[in-house]
Formats: sequence, structure tokens, C-alpha cells
Amino acid sequence: MKTKMKKIIVCSLLFASIVIVSQEKRVFEKEVLKISKSIEQITKSQKDSLKVKIIAIDKQLQKGEITKTIAAALKRENAVYYATQIEVKVGIQEGLLQALVQDKTNGKIGSAKKNAFEEEDVNTFKVGNKVFRFTVNEIENAIEESSKEEEKNKNRVTTTQFIFAMGVNNVLQDHRLNSLNDSEYKFWKSHFYELGLSWKTRLPKDGSQIYFKYGLSFLWNNLRLDNNKFHVKNEEVIELRSFSENLSESRLRHVQMNFPVHLEWDFSKNKRAKDSFVFDGVNNAVRLGIGGFVGFKLGTRQYLEYRDIAEVAIEEVQHNNFNMNTVNYGLSTYLGYKSASLYVKYDLNPLFKDTEIRNISMGIRLDLN
Repeated sequence: MKTKMKKIIVCSLLFASIVIVSQEKRVFEKEVLKISKSIEQITKSQKDSLKVKIIAIDKQLQKGEITKTIAAALKRENAVYYATQIEVKVGIQEGLLQALVQDKTNGKIGSAKKNAFEEEDVNTFKVGNKVFRFTVNEIENAIEESSKEEEKNKNRVTTTQFIFAMGVNNVLQDHRLNSLNDSEYKFWKSHFYELGLSWKTRLPKDGSQIYFKYGLSFLWNNLRLDNNKFHVKNEEVIELRSFSENLSESRLRHVQMNFPVHLEWDFSKNKRAKDSFVFDGVNNAVRLGIGGFVGFKLGTRQYLEYRDIAEVAIEEVQHNNFNMNTVNYGLSTYLGYKSASLYVKYDLNPLFKDTEIRNISMGIRLDLN
């Protein structure tokens, strides 16, 4: 009976020893895992902190608040700072790991206790003399918000374009296109130039191919008369008369300020990001614009160049409104690919008062983002 009891006690002690050793092993592994996760979390949070700083520096650079040299210096400074933070904080965790191994060796591993490294890691950075503190969750949220802000900036509803157009300029009589054949003006030597800015606003808030385009431009229209003729203002009537000498130049130039408005179909493919943001693929495919303009004459001049009887070169500049309408309005359209397009502009009101002559322009237009 006593022998049997001794066997039971020995077995119980052996079992208890096995259980204790197994529990200590689990506790040790659990603590090692916690320290490993803490090291991983520290490294990630510090790298994320650096990303936030880099994003902020890039935004300052884009806004022109700092130069490229200063931006590069700030990036290097922050890279060194966060690398040091990783080294210090990971060093602390490595010290804890060494202490844990020593405790296991000395048989001091007991039940798991909540250590400082189990808590949410708190990070700090300095701007001048001010110290900022934030948690890993705050960092992740900040990065997410910053990324979304960048996506929104790339997905702006309104964009700006620089407009340049040039081509030939002439007139139509009574809205008849075939009247160009009887025009008094030289077709290929009568030019126009247009320079301005436009704003392109997407109509629906989501990705769309329809845009409302509006802007401001300055237009230089040149009309060169043929057959040695020039413009003469006779009271309220404009007349074309033959010049007494042989004209080498007879050009009427009128400058105006225009306010163009177009509805544009941009058939560029839009791109959708994973977080549902839509990127406009503007000026990457065929574009069609239909609209009109309202303008105001800023000035009119007539340039005459000829040689007199003594073969002396004479250049005359005549300042007059030449009975032109001050307010101008009409239709315009363009069709093109990417930034370049063919451009047609037609005045609906007469060029000169009490006439049925209307200006028409045809050429090439560039819309540059």
C-alpha cells in the first residue's frame, strides 16, 4: 500500500513539473512574441512618421514656400531623426528581450504580466522647441487622410489651360460661305492671333467627359485689302477706295477682348482608383468644343505702306474706329486631338455698322494644361 502511494506521489510530482515547465515555455514564447511585435510596430510607426513629414515638405515645395535645397535638407534631417528614434526604441525592446532570456535562465519566468511595451506606442517629434506626441493609430489616420487629399488634388473639378490660336482671317457677306470667293481681302495674308486663359470645369462631380469651359482672351484680327484699296470712313459709312500710289501694305487691325464659353466633350478615358476616386484623363484623346463668345473692341488701326513720287518709303498709321461695332459676339467651335485642334470662329454681328459683312476666322488652337 505504501509502495503504491509513493508511486502516485512521484507521478504527480513529475506531472506537475511537466505542466510547470510547459507553462513557463508558453509564457516565455508569449513574451518574446510581444517584444517582436513591439519592435515591428516601432519600426513601422517611425517610418510612417517620416512619410508624413516628407509629404508635408513636398506640399510646401509645391506651394513655393520653400526651395528645393531647403526641402532636400529637411528630408535628410527627418530621415536621420527617425532612424535614431528606431535605433533607440528598438534598443530598449532588445534590452527587454535580453532580460527575458536571463529570467528564463534563472527560472524567474512566471505568469504573463502587462509590461510597458504592451501598451500603444507613443511617438514624438520636434518642430523648433515644440514637442508633438501621437500614437500609431493617429499616424495611420494622418497618412490615410494625406493620401486622400493628394488624390482629391489630382482629381480637381476645375483645371486651367493656356490658350493660343492662330490662322487666317476674312469676311462673309450675308452669312454666305461662297462670298469668300468675292472677298476684297487677301485670304492667306489676313491673319488672326488669340492669346488667353481658360478654366475647364467638369459638370457632374463624378468622372465625366462633359466640361464647361470659359475664359478670357485677347484677339488680334488683321484684314489685308487687295487691288491697291484702303478703308475710308465717310461720315457713318465705311468705303473701300483705290489709293493714288502703289500700296505695298494695306492692313486694318482691330484688337478685342473676348469672353469665350464652350461646352466641351473630352473623350479621354477616366481612371478609377481602388478607393473609388476618379481621375480625369483630360487632353489625351479627341476633344470637341461648341460655344460662343462676347467681346469688346479695344482699338482699331489702319496701316498703309507705299512709295511716293520721289520713291521715298512712307508708312502711315491711321487711328480710328472705322465705324466698327464696339461690342462683338458670335459662335466658335473646335475639334482636335490632345492639346491641338482645328478652330473656327464666326461673328454674328456685322464688322462695320450698317453693313452685312461679318468676320470669320479659321486656324489652329492649342489648349495647354
